[in-house]
Amino acid sequence: MRVSVFDFDLPQHFIAQHPATPKDSARLLVVRNEEFQDLIIRDLPGLLRPKDVIVVNDTRVIPARLEGWKGKKEGEPGPRIEVTLLKSTGPGVWQAFARPAKKLKPGDTIAFAGDLTAKVAAKGEGGEVTLAFPLSNPKLLSALDTHGAMPLPPYIKRQTGGDSDDKADYQTLFADHPGAVAAPTAGLHFTPELVRAVELAGAAIHRVTLHVGAGTFLPVKVDDTRDHHMHTEWGEINAQTATTINAAKAAGGRIIAIGTTALRLLEAAADNAGDVRPFSGETDIFITPGYRFKIVDGLLTNFHLPRSTLFMLVSAFSGLDRMKAAYEHAMAVGYRFYSYGDACFLERSGDPS
Repeated sequence: MRVSVFDFDLPQHFIAQHPATPKDSARLLVVRNEEFQDLIIRDLPGLLRPKDVIVVNDTRVIPARLEGWKGKKEGEPGPRIEVTLLKSTGPGVWQAFARPAKKLKPGDTIAFAGDLTAKVAAKGEGGEVTLAFPLSNPKLLSALDTHGAMPLPPYIKRQTGGDSDDKADYQTLFADHPGAVAAPTAGLHFTPELVRAVELAGAAIHRVTLHVGAGTFLPVKVDDTRDHHMHTEWGEINAQTATTINAAKAAGGRIIAIGTTALRLLEAAADNAGDVRPFSGETDIFITPGYRFKIVDGLLTNFHLPRSTLFMLVSAFSGLDRMKAAYEHAMAVGYRFYSYGDACFLERSGDPS
């Protein structure tokens, strides 16, 4: 499909810079067929049925943004360098974005703190570098907690060093397994009170893990979706969770994904018979209109960027025209967009076209 069909105009003032307080007071747009219903996140339990299975992503965002200086031979600090870690490729070895990358070459050392340095092992195109840290990954993660900042998406504006509130705000209630460099943002709305209300409604909450990568924010630069190269992310669904999901589906329960990351992992792990299989590994599943969903019946998700792979996914799930109309409604009544914004509850369209 032409990427241009997923474009729409979104004025800057709709982009949320901070989450709602409390988090479950964010607005919720329910999209059913051609009908729109304006609620708040606290109303989610009323949309659920007994036997529904709610699937959340329990990845934990690491403070992956670092600021340091390129070292000079005489030990004096050189140019200032900002680094965002992307993915671990080995013990102490990480792919990263660096700015300004033109100041770096293989063999250079970047000093982030007295106890945290890295050597540039390789340099790619477009600002990518491979960094080798003299620390094991567990020790590196501990150092990041001390020296790193949360890797907020570029449309959330912060002063250098970030906002201390973001370390809590940009982390879901379910965060358990470190490895993401972007939050599964639909999960940001959940509070302990909302979890209890969901369970009282008769729905069960189950966890999967997908370490969300920075590629989720990358623009689609091609003209046709067939030419887009989707980034890979590591995910895992254990055998018990897969069995529970399949049993619920067979018993007539709905599978409701909390966020596009949980949905993508479930669909990547599904076989042609519509069963979820245990999964552990990389996925680069790219969902656009025409995709036939195998597992997921409902989706709670935030409002996404124009021309993004995520808006393409929700258009595949609920229909392109319907989602454009839903977004127009959301802007008309003042919903807040993107990672810290409001959410919508989508039911799967019966038409895969």
